[in-house]
Order: sequence, then C-alpha cells, then structure tokens
Amino acid sequence: MKLDHLGIAVKSLDAGIRFYHDALGLEVGRVEEVSGERVKVAMLPLGDTRVELLEATSAESTIAKFVEKRGEGLHHIAVSVPDLTAAIAKLQATGAKLINSEPQIGAGGHRYVFVHPKDAGGVLLELVEEREK
Repeated sequence: MKLDHLGIAVKSLDAGIRFYHDALGLEVGRVEEVSGERVKVAMLPLGDTRVELLEATSAESTIAKFVEKRGEGLHHIAVSVPDLTAAIAKLQATGAKLINSEPQIGAGGHRYVFVHPKDAGGVLLELVEEREK
C-alpha cells in the first residue's frame, strides 16, 4: 500500500488551484467533474502522490455538506491497494464500517471505497485500487 492522494474540500476550485500553484508551484495534472459524487476535482501531482482538490457542484453533495459544517480543509486520505475486493473483505471481516461496501468509480476512473472515520482514527479513509500505469 502507498499514499495515493490527500483530498481537500474547497469552496472554489479556481482559488484552490491558484494557491497551490502560486504558493507551492504545483501544476494541475487533470480537472474533471465526477457527476455521481456531484464534485469537480483537480489533481495536482506532488512527488509520488497527489493533492486532490474537491469543489461541490451541488448543495446536496457530500463536499458541500462538509464545507458547510466544517469549512474548507482536509476531507480524506487515500491509500492505494493492489486488490480492492480483497481489502474490502478483510475490512468487513474485522468489523470495520464501510461507507460504501460496493466499489464506486471516481475521478480518473479508479475504483474506491470509503472507511468510516470512527474505524480509522477519526479520519475518512479512502481505499483506491491500484491501476496499471
């Protein structure tokens, strides 16, 4: 396993991109909309990992609710796993609560599930299946 990305909820994707570019020199790798999650996503490569900026496209999105309740900030950490199906089975066997037990399709077409923060030390944990490069 390795750190795949850090997900950061922002009010404005453009403002977030400007900050990370101007302050840290990060370039945008990709921007896309994930309609199922009702978000726009910008991926900014950072060494062997990425920063994922998330802007809500609907007041009903999880990101909109997160920003309303907590403000902008770290939303989740994501680790890549070689076999998402096996990782899900192992988590379920340990009694960990998954937010979505069936893999979803996210930005870049990757498969993922979220582990509830109560079982991950108070952090929303995303497991992302490794993809061949």
